[in-house]
Amino acid sequence: MENQNLNILDEVNKGATMGMDAISYVSEKVSNDNDFKNVLNTEYNKYEKISQRVNDLYSQYTDKEPHETNAMNKMMTWYGIQMKTMTDDTTSKLSELLMQGTNMGIIEGRRLLNQNNNNHIDSDVKNILNDFVVMQEDSVETLKKYL
Repeated sequence: MENQNLNILDEVNKGATMGMDAISYVSEKVSNDNDFKNVLNTEYNKYEKISQRVNDLYSQYTDKEPHETNAMNKMMTWYGIQMKTMTDDTTSKLSELLMQGTNMGIIEGRRLLNQNNNNHIDSDVKNILNDFVVMQEDSVETLKKYL
């Protein structure tokens, strides 16, 4: 069972670090929309808090560090954002890109919740996973306003 708890924490942390990376890359492209920049900062902080919660809990299961996104994934995320915003770096386009990534995180998170619904994963782990999914669903609602 500990293995499943670790797997879930790893997946949440990978999703959170990927979200922080994407927001960092997108933020660099926001020049004159302070409202959107503030939203991105707020969203980044939410991902950071989730990642910190994972890190705090992770040591109960192992002395290793939680998995984060690897260098290749970071590069692919950066490259994808660069390519998709080459001709359109409007707030609407940036919001759309973040929503697409966030939706992938929601799908993965919901899948983990559903697959582990009957398993006996620790309540702290389940709470982090659920909070992560709900936070991403809220993020999509926030980002919709900028389409």
